[in-house]
Amino acid sequence: MDVMIIATKNCSHCNNLSRELKDLGVEYKLYYAEDEPELVKKLDIRHSPNLVVDGEVKFRRQPSEQELRECLNC
Repeated sequence: MDVMIIATKNCSHCNNLSRELKDLGVEYKLYYAEDEPELVKKLDIRHSPNLVVDGEVKFRRQPSEQELRECLNC
């Protein structure tokens, strides 16, 4: 499973999402929207944070822990 967080550099929720993924034992990559204009355009990113799983945007906001568990089968 390929998991990415796409967020702005000043996103106040990014640290929380990162911590929750770590707590669930999920490996992920963090990309900053400001540094990845092609990725932002491709996935139609407009808000922060975004959780992308296997190339599909699953959340365009901070998901709850339960939503993360269900989405990632944790």
